[in-house]
Amino acid sequence: MSDAAILGGLGVFGLILVLIGLVVYFIPTIVAVKRDHPNKVAIICVDIFLGWSFLGWVVALVWALKNPE
Repeated sequence: MSDAAILGGLGVFGLILVLIGLVVYFIPTIVAVKRDHPNKVAIICVDIFLGWSFLGWVVALVWALKNPE
């Protein structure tokens, strides 16, 4: 197997990992949009700006899953 084929395979694998990571990162956003949460814009902002920290991601996810009163 040539070096180019190995590097190409690693590139595809890396791209798949990045896409999976992005989907996981935006789970709170996806949940808020699918549930048509009244605070979805705020949840999206928290997810984008604080989702990199685990605490911010969990807060956004809990908020997205919380039933509006």
